[in-house]
Amino acid sequence: MSDLAYAAIGTAAVSDSFFDTLRTDYPGFDDWLRRKAGESAYIARREDGRLDGFLYFKREDGPVTDVHPALAPAKRLKVGTLKVNAHGTRLGERLLKKVFDHATEQDVDEVYVTVFAKHAKLVELFERYGFAKVAEKAGPGGIEDVMARSLRRLSGDPVRDYPLINAAGRKFLLALYPQWHTRLLPDSKLLTESPDIVKDVSHTNSIHKVYLAGMRGTEQLRRGDLLVIYRTGDGAGPAHYRSVATSICTVEEVRDIGSFRDVNELLQYCAPYSVFTDDELRRFWANRKYPTLIRFTYNAALKKRLTRADLIDQGVIDPNAYAGFAALTDAGFKIVVERGGINASLVVHQA
Repeated sequence: MSDLAYAAIGTAAVSDSFFDTLRTDYPGFDDWLRRKAGESAYIARREDGRLDGFLYFKREDGPVTDVHPALAPAKRLKVGTLKVNAHGTRLGERLLKKVFDHATEQDVDEVYVTVFAKHAKLVELFERYGFAKVAEKAGPGGIEDVMARSLRRLSGDPVRDYPLINAAGRKFLLALYPQWHTRLLPDSKLLTESPDIVKDVSHTNSIHKVYLAGMRGTEQLRRGDLLVIYRTGDGAGPAHYRSVATSICTVEEVRDIGSFRDVNELLQYCAPYSVFTDDELRRFWANRKYPTLIRFTYNAALKKRLTRADLIDQGVIDPNAYAGFAALTDAGFKIVVERGGINASLVVHQA
């Protein structure tokens, strides 16, 4: 597992073997890294101190003229360096999520990156989240593809559009028990929870999540539906004030547990994105207690958590309705977005 921190780039990084492939691809890389010493980057380290991931980005405003064709003036975030030692924890997705987090906070129009086509896995990662080749850049190491992603337009695909929220989708409230909530949605943990609960494992690093539910109505969810995630009470006080809305997510896929040929296929489907252990999943397979599998993208954490009392007072939910799963009106969803402090640029109104 890796510890991920946003920290100053140290001079010792220049000699780290982690960067050997970048030295091969980019003559003068060490000089570039020395110049960046003291600037901030996301740095992931294993328990033994070795580098596991590195992400550096910078803000650029105006045209991009060192590529062909040149890019028109815009507010952009450039991914300068993204490198990960892949070891099954979805660290690449986690770092790309950080790119989108910063791009949203800085209200940029576009994110772009230059990458050699030979790095197929990296290209695939960017393409999965809506990046497309828009130009080429010539340098000492050869010709790179320039890949860009708009944060103003929707494609209609919830993965390629991540983290944008398509307000045209149906809206629902989905309850998660506290013991699952923070492990699944680390950026939505409550301030009273220990930071140690957030670990570098696949279900926390991933943009995607899989949750098994037994609540009536969840089987009717479909791709593109929006979920307001609701953390149920923890028993430490009245649920009226301890149950809170924390996040907004978008449904990718809904499956019945019976659609899998066997338990091994279920385990393979859930493994990268679920908080449940293999033993728990085997039990769920056997007893069918939680028959609905919901795969969704983790679009945004509410900056201000809305308690059950808030949601009732604002007319978002009916106090007498089933608390586990409920449809929300467009007006109710808008209240959650606005009062929850979701960045307005994330919500796109496009059919």
